Amino acid sequence: MTMAFEPPGPEMQRAAVGDLSALPPLLKRAFASDSPDLRPIPKPGPHDWLASHREPGQTFDDYLAMRPNRPTSARRVIYLQPLGEFSPEASPLVAKLCDFAAAFFAMEVKTLPEVRISASFTTRRNPSTGNLQILTADVLNLLKLRLPSDAFCILAITMEDLYPDASWNFVFGQASPRERVGVYSFARYDPAFYGEPQTPDYGALVLRRSRKVLAHETAHIFGLAHCIYFSCLMNGSNHLAESDRRPLHLCPVCLRKLEWSIGFDVVKRYASLERVTDEASFMDEAEWLSRQLKTLSGE
Repeated sequence: MTMAFEPPGPEMQRAAVGDLSALPPLLKRAFASDSPDLRPIPKPGPHDWLASHREPGQTFDDYLAMRPNRPTSARRVIYLQPLGEFSPEASPLVAKLCDFAAAFFAMEVKTLPEVRISASFTTRRNPSTGNLQILTADVLNLLKLRLPSDAFCILAITMEDLYPDASWNFVFGQASPRERVGVYSFARYDPAFYGEPQTPDYGALVLRRSRKVLAHETAHIFGLAHCIYFSCLMNGSNHLAESDRRPLHLCPVCLRKLEWSIGFDVVKRYASLERVTDEASFMDEAEWLSRQLKTLSGE
């Protein structure tokens, strides 16, 4: 049944960002809820996430009250654990995902050696597609055992499909935020999964989608819930078209949560993101980031 969701107005958006009065001018500009570069979250269509999921929203104050996991001086590394092969012709390059994650979270990101699938996990053939699937519980259990002492979190990434239980058809990913582990599949973000031919923009499309998934799901490990306040990377999505509509950046509500958690320099983070985004030729995002840097400089 379709649920009635009304996009929040300016007053609710300001309240979600929280009180900025004690912050320095630069952070006030970074978290301003009235920037012309912010897009409102659209009213959901019948098949969109907010049409079938009641999301109460998580304000900055709500976020603080839940006492989320935070990096410490001893645990400040994000580890990526590839599962199975990431072939250059049909996968995002793991090195590019690593560079993006390091810029997005302003933290050190390390890639672990690939884990072979056949010897390590319960698998099955999906009854509908016939594709190989990995049982997520097995992956999460392995990650808990392998969590390095300096890790904030460890995230398995794979081009294989996933399932959480025999009764489920599939799942895009699964995480245990309190235990700081997660596993995410890029399989269903690849047009080839649906039998579609590779187009000239295939590599860029898979890379953009994979970056979105990686950043969105990793942000959940930091305690960020789905965003209902603006068009934001943390919006929920029910289908590929809705996921593709999400930007690669955070709204001011979610940015403030992540900045509080990690303690990064906002200007340096945007500059790093602009670099890796420009290298990927995602010019719409690169231009958005450039405008934010100008705003923060007072131009």
